[in-house]
Amino acid sequence: MKNLLRRQVLRTTALAVSTLAFGMGAVATAQERASVKIGYALSLTGPNAGGTGITTLPNYQLWVKEVNDAGGLEMPDGKRLPIEVVEYDDRSSAEELVRALQRLATQDEVDFILPPWSTGYNLAAAPLLDRYGYPHLAATSVTDKAPEFAERWKKSFWMLGGGHDYTSALAKVLTDAAEKGTINKKVAMISIADGFGIDLVNAARPSFQEAGLEVVYDKTYPVGTTDFTPMINEAKASGADTFVAFSYPPETFALTQQAQVANFNPKVLYFGVGTAFPIYAKNNGEAINGIMGIGGIDGTSEKIADYRKRHEAATGKAPDYWASVITYASLEILQEAIKRKGLDREAVAEEIASGTFETVLGETKLEDNQLRDLWWAGQWQDGQFVAIAPSDRPGAAEPMIPRPAWKK
Repeated sequence: MKNLLRRQVLRTTALAVSTLAFGMGAVATAQERASVKIGYALSLTGPNAGGTGITTLPNYQLWVKEVNDAGGLEMPDGKRLPIEVVEYDDRSSAEELVRALQRLATQDEVDFILPPWSTGYNLAAAPLLDRYGYPHLAATSVTDKAPEFAERWKKSFWMLGGGHDYTSALAKVLTDAAEKGTINKKVAMISIADGFGIDLVNAARPSFQEAGLEVVYDKTYPVGTTDFTPMINEAKASGADTFVAFSYPPETFALTQQAQVANFNPKVLYFGVGTAFPIYAKNNGEAINGIMGIGGIDGTSEKIADYRKRHEAATGKAPDYWASVITYASLEILQEAIKRKGLDREAVAEEIASGTFETVLGETKLEDNQLRDLWWAGQWQDGQFVAIAPSDRPGAAEPMIPRPAWKK
């Protein structure tokens, strides 16, 4: 097939691969199988490779390693089958992603397909995975349309909440600070013009208005923007104590650097995806103290602490402080559903929708195909990206407002 992406088949066992072919609705039994074939297409190169390489790919690698080290995926009859991985690089192209997913389903005939990274790519994958009958565990997609999508695509599961969840939580953090007289109620806001940024900013406008916050600057920038100096200067001149950027990793990193160069020191500085990456802390040192962002983790959880240790030992890198743990939990859910129902994708999807699972997050159950017990806002405090909202949830830290100014 022309234009077909790099294919890398990672064989994790010396066992012979079953040569049985089966259609979309037929599933071979465990007794007929030597392995379970699991495929995915990820942005291994291109602009999305940074997010993929921190949040998604390492968790897939960790999970496959741990499963195969234990003998493989357990079937209902107790037999274990090792995982065989079929991997494609979508090269940060939605068109390449679609072609790769079609190949995984129709030519490779994999048993299950793991989702891509990012909101936009999960939205691109959803109708295709539904068409071919695969459960879709969208662990890195933020969308307020999750209830609608779950109804449209019955085997899709939305694990990261909607834009309104995050913006309402942020609005409460800001209004609480404003009521204490710590900040004014003016907000300067920018957003990336893609699925994530659009969903977040469309949620933020009503969330902020309902909270009595005044958006005094609202600018959308195209994908690929690298120079934010004009936007920073305009936000600086707006008089807002709060600057919010619904950004993806490249812009999050660039904004942090350029804000320091411009000596832009709002009392609240909030960025999007990438803020919770360990490399963000490594690149910026003490300057990140007090910076807020999307997501967060419970720093008091022993299960999460153990997961983080295993992740780093197996992959050589630390997980992020937001969607990494959700991604791993989604794989644990899939693993347990397969243990209960085998390789029947329909039955596995029904089990994911209705079952209760023990994961790194604790006892986990989806509500209407959605994971709802999530952290909505976090902040860097003393070298850790800690959860600050919902503030009444065990494990939440007190927000640091105002944030420390940049050191000259």
